[in-house]
Amino acid sequence: MTKQSDFVLYLLDLLHDFGSVKAKAMFGGYGIYRGEHIFAIVVDDILYIKADVESRTLFEGKGLSRFSYIKKGKECFMSYYMVPEEAIENRDELYYWAEKGYEAALRAEKTT
Repeated sequence: MTKQSDFVLYLLDLLHDFGSVKAKAMFGGYGIYRGEHIFAIVVDDILYIKADVESRTLFEGKGLSRFSYIKKGKECFMSYYMVPEEAIENRDELYYWAEKGYEAALRAEKTT
């Protein structure tokens, strides 16, 4: 079993009352799930929340960075955005952004 990072354990503690939240190791980072729905990822101890067409303007309006990685020399983007810094230290703020990610995950499931 892989040991979770202190940051991921901290996030899980903050999200304790958000629902059945768990972290799974994946691709050098972690997926954060509520039930069976992935609504966030953690890479290099940075929390990114899932966004979609309905919610991404909230993230972009705050100037939050979109998660990207390099594949075969090309930058690839995923539909996850950094949370505002204050959300990492404020449970209510984190719940707000986590709910946006969870809602996007539910909408994505309906389209598949």
